[in-house]
Amino acid sequence: MIKLRTPHIDVTKKRAAVLGSARSGRAVAALLHRQGAEVFVSDSGSISGESRSSFEDLKIGFEQNGHSEASWQADFVVVSPGVPDSAEPVCRALEAGIAVYSEIEVSSWFCKAPIVAITGSNGKTTTARLLGHILASNGTTTHVCGNVGIPFADHADRVESDHIVVLEVSSFQLDHIDRFRPAVSILLNITPDHLDRYGHDVEQYAKSKLRICENQSEEDTFIFNRDDERLNRFVDSGFETTRLTASNGQGPNQLGISLCEEEGAAGFLRDRDLVLCINDQEEVIMQIEDLALRGRHNVYNSLAAAVAARVVEVRSDVVRESLRSFEGVPHRLESVREVDGVRYINDSKATNVNALWYALESFTEPVVLIAGGRDKGNDYEELIPLIQSRVRALITIGEAADRMSAELGEFVDDNVTTETLDEAVKLAHLLAKEGDVVLLSPACSSFDMFDSFEDRGSNFKQIVSNL
Repeated sequence: MIKLRTPHIDVTKKRAAVLGSARSGRAVAALLHRQGAEVFVSDSGSISGESRSSFEDLKIGFEQNGHSEASWQADFVVVSPGVPDSAEPVCRALEAGIAVYSEIEVSSWFCKAPIVAITGSNGKTTTARLLGHILASNGTTTHVCGNVGIPFADHADRVESDHIVVLEVSSFQLDHIDRFRPAVSILLNITPDHLDRYGHDVEQYAKSKLRICENQSEEDTFIFNRDDERLNRFVDSGFETTRLTASNGQGPNQLGISLCEEEGAAGFLRDRDLVLCINDQEEVIMQIEDLALRGRHNVYNSLAAAVAARVVEVRSDVVRESLRSFEGVPHRLESVREVDGVRYINDSKATNVNALWYALESFTEPVVLIAGGRDKGNDYEELIPLIQSRVRALITIGEAADRMSAELGEFVDDNVTTETLDEAVKLAHLLAKEGDVVLLSPACSSFDMFDSFEDRGSNFKQIVSNL
């Protein structure tokens, strides 16, 4: 069974500056206030009415539309995921030798429960939700939070020692950890994403992801995708090019998952069977056709969740039934409706090229693809084989529309750029034939046209419902 850790740090009367006032900033400010810190919140933009009311009720000082010296003159600074390291308060704090922490780092100081942390370029939300479903089905009080949209800080000091926290973490949240130490960490894959925040250097992005196991020891477990070439290279090198060697020289217990090789894997695919092999005990969990989630990428997600569940001693029958009954994640290959024999699929959460690749791989039917948004330094070339073989029509939107159209349009029968998502859906309705799939899978962020990928997906679903 995973071991309990109590890393409580006393912040009473400590001055904490929180950068960012949205969900995670508001939550960590409230957490620090509950723990006796003197908190000040600073935001470069405007602060929402909900956040202002929260700060005023708690008598937390705040500023908006810019940063004063109070945003870095503190005992420590807490940075929200959306705040880059280039922001003035972060630079000033680091120059002055003031510690800068992420919300998950601070939240972990007050968490009594064991943490299972999950990261990866793609699949982390699905895997976190799936593992949460397995644990809840086992009767374990489980808190699924983090990058899924529920701040860790909302739960951290309120969970009990016999609960489990399943935490989805992004590279941005891992950039400013110090003592953060999950009992179980999962790294699903490393493919280029957010390169605009990492100097367009995928190796720096990879090192950020790998920090998930930075503080783990031999008492802990690290689950990773052995089929991911970049990730496997770091693991095989003993993390020599990262900062991931534990202080005692002993790293975590490594459990690989694979769809290609059985030898040495804790979870693998044998013909059509999902097989687990933990502590040299091999067991067939189920056949791939019985999984609730379709697509090769979801076999990896299911294996990762299954291995993690067995590490925390969930029975195999519970794992099996949970993998069958899971209903999926909103905005991730989400079926919306069928119109005139055409299925409409909302994959708004596909905010990078690899996510779109996985989505296209999931369908054998001809696809009318709606893609585009704000480009994050994407390389679309790897999509060409799947675009050629599976996409009949490409409709592009947003800031990346012209570039995507130019680079991918020659490989489809119909290639059109539209101004709005509404126009794109209505055009897709005209182009699609019976038996086709209309797929919103943008491969880009949503912030050029929408508040979030959730907002984009909800708009898509509303438009489709009106067809």
